[in-house]
Amino acid sequence: MRQESDALGARSLPEGTLYGIHTARAADNFPVSGQRVMPELIAAYAWVKAACALANQDTGHLDAKRASAIVAACREVAQGQHSEQFVVDAYQGGAGTSTNMNVNEVVANRALQLLGHTPGAYDILSPLAHVNLHQSTNDTYPTALRVAALGLLKELEGTTARLQEALQAKEAAFAQVVKVGRTELMDAVPMTLGMTFGAYAEAVSRDRWRIFKCRERIKQVPLGGTAVGTGLGAPRAYIFKAAEHLRHLTGLPVSRAENLVDATANADAFVEVSGILSAYAANLLKIASDLRLLASGPFTGLGEIVLPALQAGSSIMPGKVNPVIPECVGQAALRVMGNHQTVTLTAGLGQLEINQYMPLLAHSLLESLRLLRDASAVFADKCIIGITADEERCQELVAKSQALATVLVPALGYETVARLLAASRKAGRTLAAHMAATGVLAEADAAGLLAPKRMRKLGFEEEDYECLRRQGEAREEEEASGGRGDDPPGPPDGEKF
Repeated sequence: MRQESDALGARSLPEGTLYGIHTARAADNFPVSGQRVMPELIAAYAWVKAACALANQDTGHLDAKRASAIVAACREVAQGQHSEQFVVDAYQGGAGTSTNMNVNEVVANRALQLLGHTPGAYDILSPLAHVNLHQSTNDTYPTALRVAALGLLKELEGTTARLQEALQAKEAAFAQVVKVGRTELMDAVPMTLGMTFGAYAEAVSRDRWRIFKCRERIKQVPLGGTAVGTGLGAPRAYIFKAAEHLRHLTGLPVSRAENLVDATANADAFVEVSGILSAYAANLLKIASDLRLLASGPFTGLGEIVLPALQAGSSIMPGKVNPVIPECVGQAALRVMGNHQTVTLTAGLGQLEINQYMPLLAHSLLESLRLLRDASAVFADKCIIGITADEERCQELVAKSQALATVLVPALGYETVARLLAASRKAGRTLAAHMAATGVLAEADAAGLLAPKRMRKLGFEEEDYECLRRQGEAREEEEASGGRGDDPPGPPDGEKF
């Protein structure tokens, strides 16, 4: 064991432990959620510490030997090494001070090892005097959060693009499949299945663009502002260099905020980003819910599409397969929406010059980014790509529905079509079959009115109903020559079709 001391007294720590007394106290004080600080935040914090060390070296406040050891230790942490040393609960008091000290201590003790010393030799290299030099939790924590969020946003852009492309592929694949469109869960008008997936792709395209623009909201960092954004306790030259080094180390478009007090005290930029994530979650939830409905049954539901069969769906019902991926995605989306409410509240509850609830805000925002990144990839790869259309089922439902009726309204009028529908139901026939049987419209012509190319047209043209006009003229000729007496209801006021 080794002994470490702080203002509250002394404490024993295992000799090989990289964290120190501040971290140990925090681990004891916050046994709340069982969740540790997000690894992305720890990695980002390490890059912040490396940037500060280089800035301090540039300004002559840190010698090259210590600075090099600190940067080397930071690189290891940023690459995911020593993750077991970050033991503080995500839900912590102190506006993130415990996370800052956890990083300071791990980096310092690892740097000491790299220099050939044992952890705890703080007279040689100190967590506070060297790793935290010219810094405060209040400027480094929000900076690290921005860096972590920017990195995850970049990854989310990639998986969102993949989902959009998968949906666009299905839009093309299903372009010829006519189905029933539905409003209020009731049969409405005909459309193609490709149109349905095209609408999903368009929604995700908007989300992709909004996510791309998010980086503009959070690229300005408060690094160098120290406690309240005034830069008190930090050299002016260091303040200008720290963000520059951070941009170089991370490859991210970070820059020093013009108003460091604002960037330290206010968290509305995170609310804006979280709101955009919530909007994307809403689209994911809508798409996931729709796919469950379209695949429902499959024998007693809609059954218009077939989702990939990934696992058995029941421990008691053989052969049952559930829509597990849409359900997984839906749950992730709901969590993101809940996180947005949390981010909004935490930002609004910040007081005066800092936000005491920054750890909760950070955990919620980063969780949303991770959930959306991974849910988008799973949705694209394990669900959308493998969806097939049951074309026979789609055709069957179109024939049974009133889809043809709406198509006929512009030519025949609402009342005439309503009478035809009533007559077809009384006769126990589909509308198309009834119209063919009574001479109003041949079934082949009815099928032409429901052709995919007509569904994809914006509105109709007069020639679309030429078949009805020809049929009407034939009926008039038949009537003039003493034809059938059991004619169906014709057009109002003797108008020709």
